[in-house]
Amino acid sequence: MTKDFPIPPVVFPSGGSPATANVQQRRIPTAPYQQPRPSASSSIPFMSFDIGSAAASTQSGSFGGTIASSSSFGGSSASFEDEEPLLDELGIHPDQIWKKTRSILNPFRINQTVHKDSDLSGPLFLYLALCLFQLLAGKIQFGVILGWVVVSSIFLYIVFNMLAGRNGNLNLHTCTSLVGYSLLPVVILSAVSLFVPQGAGPVRYVLAAAFVLWATRACSNLVVSLADGGEEHRGLISYACFLIYTLFSLLVVF
Repeated sequence: MTKDFPIPPVVFPSGGSPATANVQQRRIPTAPYQQPRPSASSSIPFMSFDIGSAAASTQSGSFGGTIASSSSFGGSSASFEDEEPLLDELGIHPDQIWKKTRSILNPFRINQTVHKDSDLSGPLFLYLALCLFQLLAGKIQFGVILGWVVVSSIFLYIVFNMLAGRNGNLNLHTCTSLVGYSLLPVVILSAVSLFVPQGAGPVRYVLAAAFVLWATRACSNLVVSLADGGEEHRGLISYACFLIYTLFSLLVVF
């Protein structure tokens, strides 16, 4: 015999199932600093500006800035044309270098006025030319020649100022310029020696002596004419110049 148990009836709320009701009762808390997400009907984030206003601003002349900038480029190009050449800004004047070099070619009539403004561009060019001719002869003497140019300039500067005393007005920059430009005969000797055989010793010595006298006369005349009180000590100045260019000629001959 079976026993019947009373089962209470299940009453559902009017809103739907109990699970659905419990889910609706739970609300996810939102932080106060978070902004609500835009709905699907809102504008795209990267196109949130007003397209109509942007088009209006474009038509009202927003390209004027680009036109002005292009005109500014034209003004800068005009200012570039007004600037000095690069060689003049660096202090290199080819016409003056050529005049000074050409004045050394005639040792009896040297133009002293072009050597009043001393520079180191011409001596540097002659130094490189001498090193190049020595390199063609199989001699690498870049450091030796540069060292002798510096020592020779200091030597001539000390000798002249010791002779002139307080009246000496020859500075080291001018001495370096004169010694460098008077190096032109030695450069020519180095170029000529390339065509003279090594066995012709007397010919090489005679050529070297002639070019050394040429360089000595040119340098001594320039020093005497440009410095005050140099005429009184012409012989000693010529002897110092003779020693300087004899050393350079020994590099070429041997």
